[in-house]
Amino acid sequence: MLRPDPAQRHRLVEIRDNLIARIIEAEQEGWLGEIEGLQVSLARAEEKFTQLDAEQVRQSQVINLGMPRFRQVATRISTVRGPSS
Repeated sequence: MLRPDPAQRHRLVEIRDNLIARIIEAEQEGWLGEIEGLQVSLARAEEKFTQLDAEQVRQSQVINLGMPRFRQVATRISTVRGPSS
């Protein structure tokens, strides 16, 4: 399953709006088979919105545990001396 890119939400809105307009047109024209296919596509687009919203909630709930800085990790200084010349 592909994950939608949050930066492309506007594109998903365009797709959904287009599908709704095409469903309305198909209903007016009596294209029953077309209506069913478009409704399936619309349901998938709505699922993508649900995925985007769920991901946004998950991101807001992430707890930053922090990363140690290099100075914190590399504070030990070796006291071993090399051979004297």
